[in-house]
Amino acid sequence: MNDYFSSKENFKRAYKDEISHSFGRNFEEAHPEEKYVALGKMITDYVNENWRETKNAVKEQRAKQLYYFSMEFLLGRLMTNNLMNLGVYDVVRDGLEELGINIHDVEMMEQDPGLGNGGLGRLAACFLDSLASLNLPGNGNCIRYHYGLFRQEIVNCQQVEKPDCWLKLGNVWEVWKPYHAVRVKFGGQLNAYMDNNGKFHSAHVPDFAVKAVPYDMPVVGYHTTTTNTLRLWDAELDEESVPGGQLTKYLNDVSELTVNVYPDDSTNEGKELRLRQQYFFVCAGVDQIIRTHLLEYPTLDNLGEKVAIQLNDTHPVLVIPELMRVLMDDYDYSWDHAWAIVKETVAYTNHTVMAEAMEKWDQKMVRRLLPRVYMIIEEIERRFRYEVNHAGRGNDFYQMSILKDNQVHMANLAVVGSHSVNGVAKLHSQILVDDVLSTFASFYPEKFNNKTNGITHRRWLVYSNPQLTHLLEKTIGDGFIKHPEELSRLMDYVDNPEVQNEFMQVKRERKEILAAWVKENLGIEVNVDSIFDCQSKRLHAYKRQLLNIFHIIYLYLKMKQDPGFRIYPRTFFFSAKAAPSYNLAKEIIKLINMVAEKVNNDPEISQYLKVVFIPNYSVSIAELLINAADVSEQISTAGKEASGTGNMKYMMNGALTIGTLDGANVEIVEQVGYENAKIFGLRVEDVNIMRRENSYDVWSYYNSDSRIRMVVESLRNGTFSSNPNEFQLIYNDLMLNRDEFFVLADFAAYCKAQEDVQSWYENRPAWARAMLINIAKSGYFSSDRTIQEYADHIWGLKPLDFDSKDEK
Repeated sequence: MNDYFSSKENFKRAYKDEISHSFGRNFEEAHPEEKYVALGKMITDYVNENWRETKNAVKEQRAKQLYYFSMEFLLGRLMTNNLMNLGVYDVVRDGLEELGINIHDVEMMEQDPGLGNGGLGRLAACFLDSLASLNLPGNGNCIRYHYGLFRQEIVNCQQVEKPDCWLKLGNVWEVWKPYHAVRVKFGGQLNAYMDNNGKFHSAHVPDFAVKAVPYDMPVVGYHTTTTNTLRLWDAELDEESVPGGQLTKYLNDVSELTVNVYPDDSTNEGKELRLRQQYFFVCAGVDQIIRTHLLEYPTLDNLGEKVAIQLNDTHPVLVIPELMRVLMDDYDYSWDHAWAIVKETVAYTNHTVMAEAMEKWDQKMVRRLLPRVYMIIEEIERRFRYEVNHAGRGNDFYQMSILKDNQVHMANLAVVGSHSVNGVAKLHSQILVDDVLSTFASFYPEKFNNKTNGITHRRWLVYSNPQLTHLLEKTIGDGFIKHPEELSRLMDYVDNPEVQNEFMQVKRERKEILAAWVKENLGIEVNVDSIFDCQSKRLHAYKRQLLNIFHIIYLYLKMKQDPGFRIYPRTFFFSAKAAPSYNLAKEIIKLINMVAEKVNNDPEISQYLKVVFIPNYSVSIAELLINAADVSEQISTAGKEASGTGNMKYMMNGALTIGTLDGANVEIVEQVGYENAKIFGLRVEDVNIMRRENSYDVWSYYNSDSRIRMVVESLRNGTFSSNPNEFQLIYNDLMLNRDEFFVLADFAAYCKAQEDVQSWYENRPAWARAMLINIAKSGYFSSDRTIQEYADHIWGLKPLDFDSKDEK
């Protein structure tokens, strides 16, 4: 292996040489961007040997591999992560310092890769980290989006979407692989016939085709040889397919496929583009799997023995009919044989209980865009209907049908075509079995299981919070970095006054770091001795940022009305993006920012209460915010959040969960006990009864609780805007559309929970003890544990053996 990083001296010499060779200039004359790119190139070169050894080990050991198909991978910046995982961070930091460079300045040159939106993509990134760190061979499969979802700015208190140009310096971690390009076909016609042996044959003549070209990124494990691959597919022109005289339109259609994640689907054109994107990376990914397999094995008969495909939500479910198409049309498999291979190979993770998030595509659109794939889906449906009828369950077929109401129901296709269906938290998985997919669960009980989500504790604790990591290493040793379950050793110290005091000092230092960032970037002064109360996640009505801001409005108005009422100083942080076409969510952002403007500029109140909305939520923002939090807001309507992973990150960094019994909150409380979290509000069964009996009356809450009345009326009476219709969407959603997510029903319980949190925080030893317990119990929520469960129970993956090679 090259010795770039064996010592400071070698690093400095190699770094100067790299700049000279790459940019034709002396080190002293290089631009900051060139210094960043050169360092990234050196790290990638260093990684390449492990990358090669990993691929060789897979071949030599004939190891089973995972392919994780996900529409998004929210990776975050990789330079620090890669240097830390390689074990060479200190050498680079010290070498750069001697060259007059602060490593932090180089790290800040990197843009967060714009490959996702929220929790789904961050989970996928954590999974890749854990796979490599556990020496398990696993690959990611996604699209190389040229722009992120969008860069969020707040202008006049409102969200404005700007392009997220994350590739403006290129991507130093990727390797272009044009010789692995795949042709992807859309539309056109299907020429089909039956031969003399009754074998069906088809030829797809498309009206639009593109090349999917892979860019591979190494996924570096923590102090392991294993280096896995995230393959990103970009769209390029297919020379054979350019229509005469229509080059410009063709190129626009090609580039549209990889512009950004989740194009606006409020129009038919947007819906069609989303479907095209999904088939684009599915078709390319399946082709890669088949070609890679056949390089090592003479047949596809053993595909399910050597390959596991995990579908991360419904976006990649076209893998099922596409793999059937390839096996039958390209490799001459019979239906039954192909179907057995597909079901053995494919597993599906469900991430939602919300009907609108269960993808459905217009049948005519699927038939027109993907004629052969649609024909296969029809046949899957026909044979499944026979299976259901033959089992005497014909009356249940409609519930499980893939093709109904003129739509293709992707979740139903996923269940029928896979061997495993898992939820991502105990409560979520139970709701799938009891309600959302209950008919399927009774028909295929053996398929359903739970895999509670996890986070990579290395990024979210060890690397992002060195202050807390140092305290932990000093107290319990550093074994928890490789073995997160060892965090439980901290339980021996939760009553130690010295450790409690050190924890509070660490938390204050992290709060100072966040406060300095807020001052520099937003111009807002915050009190680091106030309670830092944080809610950071996608803006959606069910996540109930509205409940949070309503409580803030209540506190503000009460303090204005009653000079004798004052709270312990508190700073409320929000960070969230709303989908561009989600008008209600955008109005909630506007309300948060208008309340912030009012409160923060009120000299009478602002010493007790501040509201900070941090724009453009990203992994890098989260790493600042989560480490500084005292209180973690996890307040979704019970039964709506599949799991959540932000709750785990906050817990791991010593923040109190205030939340409903929803998603993984349930398991957090199981770990820490109700006495070390603050649970409030309606349970799932309460919500279900109120919905079933149609007994929820928002006006009775409005009329019987003066606090609710005061808050709701502030939306219209000029308190925060001179325009009485400024927040009409919010008002209508609550009062006229019957408050679908029970904000008013949980308001009183939430206010009481917040009072309890304030009292608790004022007892510093009791608070510190509870936070230390949260940290000690957070090891269970490492994605290392989650991935090991997937590997053991679903994928059948075994660690690679590098012949006892010395791990770095």
